[in-house]
Amino acid sequence: MASVTIRQAQKYFGQTHIIKGVSVEISDGEFCVLVGPSGCGKSTLLRMIAGLEEISGGEIRIGAKVVNNMPPKERDIAMVFQNYALYPHMTVRDNMAFSLMLAKKDRATIEDRVGRAAEILGLKSLLDRYPRQLSGGQRQRVAMGRAIVRDPQVFLFDEPLSNLDAKLRVAMRTEIKELHQRLKTTSIYVTHDQIEAMTMADKIVVMRDGIVEQSGSPLELYDCPVNQFVAGFIGSPAMNFLPGIVNGGRVELEGGAMLPMPTNASASNGQKVVYGTRPEHIELASGNEGVATEVVVVEPTGADTLVFTKFASMEMTSVFRERHDFKPGASIRLKPDSARAHLFDAATSARLAA
Repeated sequence: MASVTIRQAQKYFGQTHIIKGVSVEISDGEFCVLVGPSGCGKSTLLRMIAGLEEISGGEIRIGAKVVNNMPPKERDIAMVFQNYALYPHMTVRDNMAFSLMLAKKDRATIEDRVGRAAEILGLKSLLDRYPRQLSGGQRQRVAMGRAIVRDPQVFLFDEPLSNLDAKLRVAMRTEIKELHQRLKTTSIYVTHDQIEAMTMADKIVVMRDGIVEQSGSPLELYDCPVNQFVAGFIGSPAMNFLPGIVNGGRVELEGGAMLPMPTNASASNGQKVVYGTRPEHIELASGNEGVATEVVVVEPTGADTLVFTKFASMEMTSVFRERHDFKPGASIRLKPDSARAHLFDAATSARLAA
């Protein structure tokens, strides 16, 4: 196992600047998830770590070694791809053993490592099948098995679950996390799905337009986002953003509605701000408390009820654990929890902490 250190990494494709000075520290044994919208550079960064893309500037270290100019096969990494990348003419056993055969390992070592990986991943009964005879989840397990047998210092995962259906994704997510807890190998995982990031990561790195917006533990990013982008990207359903202005120690929203200043925020009187509140941090209000809204859509999910409302020119999403039978067009008052709300500067989008 080894740590991975990325310092001021740069990547150009021609004149196009893709990675713009990214620095990330990934500790030995850590499960780090790179997350961000399509085109943010997360897969390119992963391929740079793997050696599949050349680095244009900066430094990448795996353990104590600078690997900038080192070919992929010498970096002691194993990569699991989105499309499995299995050899269709080889059995599961041969697919898993192939890298060990190339490394000229003896037959006993190969059989031992393939057997152990097959045991861990529940593939023992499938070793003589071909990829075409497997389901998507089984193919992904084989791809992970092929990585495990190499016993690398670092596992790299490039959106490995995106080809699977929703139910299988949840199951495989758990399997990959359980696998990491068992093997304790440093892992770097790329996804655009922030639910995957929140549930799997020890550390999340949020990227946008080739830079790192914020990195930290899942709950750090959820509770203390540095700006509006991170706040909106982490959490599902997404945070509500309500533009307003600070007025006498409160936030005046469009249409005249007034909300208490978030407990952990500070802003100047007259400052234009964006009030941020997560759907799960909103409750029904009585009397004249909160904001009067009109129900647009109600989505019962069984465990929760999602309620989409509007007021003035704004929309607000709420999540209630209780079941409510609101009708479209009904009027309800909603009150954000000011102890868990956020305030962002309207001009810079930075969070205004107290």
